[in-house]
Amino acid sequence: MGKWVLLGLFLCVIVTLGDAFSFEERDLESEENLWDLYERWRSHHTVSRDLGEKQKRFNVFKENVKFIHEFNKRDKPYKLGLNKYGDMTNQEFRERRSGSKVAHHRSRRGSPHGTTGGFKYEGAVDLPPSVDWRKKGAVTPVKDQGQCGSCWAFSTVVAVEGINQIKTKQLISLSEQELIDCDNQDNQGCNGGLMDYAFDYIKKNGGLTTEENYPYVAEDGTCDANKENSHVVVIDGHENVPVNNEDALLKATAHQPVSVAIDAGGEAFQFYSDGVFDGNCGTELDHGVAVVGYGTTVDGTKYWIVKNSWGPEWGEKGYIRMKRGVSAQEGLCGIAMEASYPIKSSPNPPKRTNFKDEL
Repeated sequence: MGKWVLLGLFLCVIVTLGDAFSFEERDLESEENLWDLYERWRSHHTVSRDLGEKQKRFNVFKENVKFIHEFNKRDKPYKLGLNKYGDMTNQEFRERRSGSKVAHHRSRRGSPHGTTGGFKYEGAVDLPPSVDWRKKGAVTPVKDQGQCGSCWAFSTVVAVEGINQIKTKQLISLSEQELIDCDNQDNQGCNGGLMDYAFDYIKKNGGLTTEENYPYVAEDGTCDANKENSHVVVIDGHENVPVNNEDALLKATAHQPVSVAIDAGGEAFQFYSDGVFDGNCGTELDHGVAVVGYGTTVDGTKYWIVKNSWGPEWGEKGYIRMKRGVSAQEGLCGIAMEASYPIKSSPNPPKRTNFKDEL
C-alpha cells in the first residue's frame, strides 16, 4: 500500500489475561480499600511483585481503576474491565506491543500491499446484512499467544482454518508454532511478522500441519522438519484486500475470515470488556487479528467481529466488536489498511491417522 509495515508491528501484546475482575465504587473510597482491591486483583490474576516495585505498581493500578470506573459512567457503546493489565501504564502496554526489532520496515517486496494477486470479490453483490463465521463452523476456539509476539501467526492461522472449513467442511486447528519456528526467511517468530509472508510460506511449504502435531509453546524454537512436512491443509496463495476500503473488506469477510492489522495500543483497547468499540485509536498498526464476521446492533451501529489471540478471558470471550463504516477510509484503528486472505482450490493431502508413527 505504499507504506508497508512489517508486523514487527506484530510484536503484539505478550501478557496472558485472566478472568474479568469486578469492583465497586466503595473500593475506591479510601487508600486502604484500594490496597485491598489491589491485593485481591493480584491474587485473582496470580500477579507477583517484589517489594521494591509494589508501591509503584499500586500507584499505576490506582490510576487505572479510576480511569475504568469513570469511563464506565459515560454513555459509550462499550465498557472497560479490570484485566491483567491493571497495574501497567499505557506506555508500557504499547512498548510491549510494538518494540519489535523489525518494526516499520517498508517496501520489502517492491510492490505495495493491495496491488498483487487481484481481488476475487470485487464484483460481489447482494451481501448478507450480517455474517458470523463462528456460527458457520469455520472458527476454532480462541487461542492465547502468551509471552510471545506471534499474533501475526495466529491471525494467519484463523484465516487458513476458515477457508479450509469453507472448502472441505472440516474445521481443523492448525499450528502457529510451525510458522514461528519454520517461517523465518521474512518473519521473525516471537519478534514479529507479517501475515502475507506467512501465507507465502504455507504455499511454498506445501501446507501446514495441525496444532496437535506441532503444539504451541509461546517461544521461538528450532524448526522440526518432520512435523513441518506433515502437511494437513494446503492453500494456493493469498490476495490482498484493496487498501483503505471498508466496502472491499466487507465483500471479503462475507466470503471468508480475513487477516487484518490494527492499532491496538490505546488505553481503552487495553481494558476493553464488551460492547461495540469506537474508541480513539490511530493507524500505528501493531497487532494482527482476524475479522470473522460483521453485523449491526439494534440501534443501527455497524460493527466488525474480530477474533483476538489473548485468550477467552479478554473482551467478549476473546473477541472484540469494532465499529465499521467510520468516516476514515482506513477504518477504525486502521482495520482496512493491511487486510489479506488465503485462496484455496487444491485438495488437502490424504488424511494421516498417526503423525508419530512417521517420525
